[in-house]
Amino acid sequence: MRLKDDLNPMLLLLFHLMVWIYTIITFLPSYLLSWISGPDEGFYGSMEERAKRAKARSVLGRPEGPYRAVNATKRLVTSLHPRADTLDKMFEYAARRFPDRDCLGTREVISEEDERQSNGKVFKKVVLGEYRWLSYKETDTAVTQLGSGLAALGQRPNSNIAIFCETRAEWIIAAQACFKYNFPLITLYSTLGGPAIAHALNETEVTHIITSRELLETRLKAILFEVSRLQHIIVVENTPTSWSGYPRGISVHNMTAVQKLGASWENARERKQPLPSDIAVIMYTSGSTGIPKGVMISHSNIIAGITGMAERIPNLCEEDTYIGYLPLAHVLELSAELVCVSHGCRIGYSSPQTLADQSTKIKKGSKGDTSVLQPTLMAAVPEIMDRIYKNVMTKVEEMSCVQRTLFILAYNYKLEQLAKGYSTPLCDRLVFGKVRSLLGGRTRVLLSGGAPLSAATQRFMNVCFCCPVGQGYGLTETCGAGTISELWDYSTGRVGGPLVCCEIKLKDWAEGGYRSTDKPHPRGEILIGGPNVTMGYYKNEAKNHEDFFVDENGQRWFYTGDIGEFQEDGCLKIIDRKKDLVKLQAGEYVSLGKVEAMLKNCPLIDNICAYANSDETYVISFVVPNQKQLLALADQYGICGSCEELCNSKAMEELVLKVITEAALTAQLERFEIPRKIRLSPEAWTPEMGLVTDAFKLKRKELKTHYQDDIERMYGGK
Repeated sequence: MRLKDDLNPMLLLLFHLMVWIYTIITFLPSYLLSWISGPDEGFYGSMEERAKRAKARSVLGRPEGPYRAVNATKRLVTSLHPRADTLDKMFEYAARRFPDRDCLGTREVISEEDERQSNGKVFKKVVLGEYRWLSYKETDTAVTQLGSGLAALGQRPNSNIAIFCETRAEWIIAAQACFKYNFPLITLYSTLGGPAIAHALNETEVTHIITSRELLETRLKAILFEVSRLQHIIVVENTPTSWSGYPRGISVHNMTAVQKLGASWENARERKQPLPSDIAVIMYTSGSTGIPKGVMISHSNIIAGITGMAERIPNLCEEDTYIGYLPLAHVLELSAELVCVSHGCRIGYSSPQTLADQSTKIKKGSKGDTSVLQPTLMAAVPEIMDRIYKNVMTKVEEMSCVQRTLFILAYNYKLEQLAKGYSTPLCDRLVFGKVRSLLGGRTRVLLSGGAPLSAATQRFMNVCFCCPVGQGYGLTETCGAGTISELWDYSTGRVGGPLVCCEIKLKDWAEGGYRSTDKPHPRGEILIGGPNVTMGYYKNEAKNHEDFFVDENGQRWFYTGDIGEFQEDGCLKIIDRKKDLVKLQAGEYVSLGKVEAMLKNCPLIDNICAYANSDETYVISFVVPNQKQLLALADQYGICGSCEELCNSKAMEELVLKVITEAALTAQLERFEIPRKIRLSPEAWTPEMGLVTDAFKLKRKELKTHYQDDIERMYGGK
């Protein structure tokens, strides 16, 4: 998508003259280099050629598949390293190969203070120092001591243990300890509410839980009386050293104390090694469709999944640095970090509140985590990338005429060059360097997952951050592995071909009108099969029979509920979701997810949830407006008030609806798909509010309950 370029003709001429001179100067060296390297190795042109090559093919020649990656048509790949068939062996392999290299890093907190805002609210701000690192050898020692200490506290092999903690180095140390000592690890999102936490802990019958001081005091403490089997709480921080006010029968320990116990325990060397078929993780989902379900994931499942992911990241090695800030209880982040560990990369920890210099907890004038760490690898959910895109484009609008003109010229020029398979080092250095520095300036791969990424945002990240975006598709039930687009494929709206660890086929869904015989591309419900498909849901046989099956060859498959189409080159495109499809009173089918994806590109919209009732004839929406854009729109029409007052204004609702309708028509939505009424929300939806998951997926059931009065009003009930 090109940026609008209503530009000064003289500036346009000057820019093209500069580009022409630069092209002439660089053409001969680049041509000679590509000629010397050969047709398969030369950079110029080779990216375009590779992007056009087939990524997957149907192994049986049928339109429904199954489809496999072209380099895995004969056999699916199950492991990264010979004989490293469990997660403990994989980490031991890394520790032996990279003993002195940095493994896990955490920034030191130098100072912390309260900062009062103009609206009276008080925000906590921090000044952080440099990263302090544990080497692979030191991490391995910490892992062994913690596992041994947990065993000394009565934790037994094949008995469940829970972790309820924010993303940090201690999380991955605890996980590796559990993998090593064969303690199935129950993972819980740090934003889960009390009832969901109690449900998971009681269902899995845990006696030990690892958590942080803050989560213990704010979330866990209130439900301890509801979790009868719990005996030991291990807190990752070192302070305080004594705990009081907890129910009788529950002991609270600091992680350091447990590690010291493990180091001195006489049976420390005795451990039961896990088998590939043993459960490594029971990962509780975020609960976007109801009560969280526990997905049982074996060691071999995770090994297969990360093997497939690693194959799509070229030149992955110990020189890479990954920034970890997404929830480790999410399969995307856990898999990404395990991929990095298996290749000797270093992982520096962060949080959404400290990620960049402008993040909410970073004191003005001090540096955010990306500026200090300068990562080369990063995973992100589309919600975060959408925010970056909108913030940068807002700043572009505020530039002077000359600056804005140069930015737009460079942006559109680079889009053209990327489409041809060429790089633009001059534009990257002179125009996009400042934008790229937002993520540290060294990022070479961005991995997007968790939800669909809009074409506009993907193009923006490709252009302005000067690195490819690997858009992936996977689910907790498939260890996050399904597809990842190849990094030299700059097409948008697609999620790439199947990974080498799995295969994908399409199942007809007659009700939605999707069939494998559809032209020009076969369409249907996406089924994923392979060694990465998990063992099923914990204590939920009915759901297991509904969502999983084993074929005649003994391979497990998962019904995803997503609708996809395979294109000529074997790439998959997600086009719908069965649960998001609503039939209106007049018989039209509306894909709520499609409506939301199209409208989120509108600068006025930060978030949107489309809603439709089958008894009604039209769609409605709940909208979180961009505050800056909302205030500008109000000012344009002479409407005064705070953001909250504007969101409750009938006049503003009508103005915003008009903008949304125009955006919907531009996006070529059908008339029946365009929201006819809206409700503006002054508050952003956060995981803490319980209206979105930790990956910022909408919780439709909770949003419906939250806006029930507004639904009745918009459908004429009030």
